[in-house]
Amino acid sequence: MKHLFISLFCLFICVFIQAQIKVIAHRGDWRNEPENSLPAIKSCIGMGVDMVEIDLKRTKDGHLVLMHDWTIDRTSTGKGKPEEYDLSELSQFRLKSGVGHATMYSIPTLDEVLPLIKGKIMVNIDKGYDYFAQVYELLQKAKITSQVVIKTRLPYSKVKEENGDILTKVKFMPIINIDEEGATEFIQSYLSNMSPYAFECDFKIATPQVLSIFKLLREKKQRIWINSLWPELCGGHDDERAVGLGEKEESWGWIIRQGASFIQTDRPALLIEFLKKHGLHK
Repeated sequence: MKHLFISLFCLFICVFIQAQIKVIAHRGDWRNEPENSLPAIKSCIGMGVDMVEIDLKRTKDGHLVLMHDWTIDRTSTGKGKPEEYDLSELSQFRLKSGVGHATMYSIPTLDEVLPLIKGKIMVNIDKGYDYFAQVYELLQKAKITSQVVIKTRLPYSKVKEENGDILTKVKFMPIINIDEEGATEFIQSYLSNMSPYAFECDFKIATPQVLSIFKLLREKKQRIWINSLWPELCGGHDDERAVGLGEKEESWGWIIRQGASFIQTDRPALLIEFLKKHGLHK
């Protein structure tokens, strides 16, 4: 009872010391629709998700399509790599549902996604940094640069070298394993040169170093992004602990108490419900 009181008290304090927490749906609403699909994004818009995460690959004729794996085998009726097909060839395959059955939907392009999300939901491009310049060109054309976040694990010097001034024209976020050696120096190199959209923080165990980095980011007034997808990304404070074990205060509640502004989840509807209960999501 005492532990629960402390957890609830900390959540109560969070309501007053930080802004609303943003919910990011990993690969869209993949539990109900094919992952990385237009219906998965539409479902997220309908449930009030703040941001949807997608992954990109490029076809043989240069089109960017939504695909997580290096091959299309797992998520579609096709075989092989996206870059082995022209877009017209790739569009003949059907996306699979979460249980492996073919659906009516084809593999979407980024061009199809942008008008769908415009003015409705933000997009986080995970696997897609390799196409930074092409993505930026499409965002400019669609007049939607403010709604898309691009990220990478590369250090600032490398990102700057590869992208130059484009880096200041998009929402950019570094990803970092904050339980590894050199994490603080990695963060400082970014802070010395730019103000990232946020810092995506992964960690297997909540070590003293991890907690000190969260403290540093809070003191620097930087936004913190934590993934609750799997235990090894958030020190065991994950979605299945929240849902399967019913320990929401020990999982999502713990993440909130570290100062997270963003939580990426595979359980968006339930996380939104939890946050609304504590006044942390509109």
